[in-house]
Amino acid sequence: MASSEPIIAVDFDGTCVTHDYPYIGQDIGAVPVLRELADAGYRLILYTMRSGKLEKDAVAWFKENGIPLYGVNKNPEQKSWTSSVKPYAQLYIDDCGLGIPLKTSPTSERPFVDWVRVRELLVQEGYL
Repeated sequence: MASSEPIIAVDFDGTCVTHDYPYIGQDIGAVPVLRELADAGYRLILYTMRSGKLEKDAVAWFKENGIPLYGVNKNPEQKSWTSSVKPYAQLYIDDCGLGIPLKTSPTSERPFVDWVRVRELLVQEGYL
């Protein structure tokens, strides 16, 4: 691997925003935590099933919120050491991940990531 900076892959729907696919869901508190991770030196990869215009909409959400992306559905450096299509990262944050803290809201049909608890876990595990 060419770089030693830590990499975190982040899902979008249900993770950065509420589930409202194909639209952009509502804010769920991801922005300050993702900015904090970026400010701490983590490189963020958007890891989403969105494609085409819908992927561009998600990328625009990151830009509008001042969150830099290292990659979109890929780790730009990994082709030098693997042909795998799965983006390499040290950590994956996804509403479908086992053990990820979730919460519900009357305005969302599906649960979504609880970023207050995720931040607590990131601190506890030494990421922040």
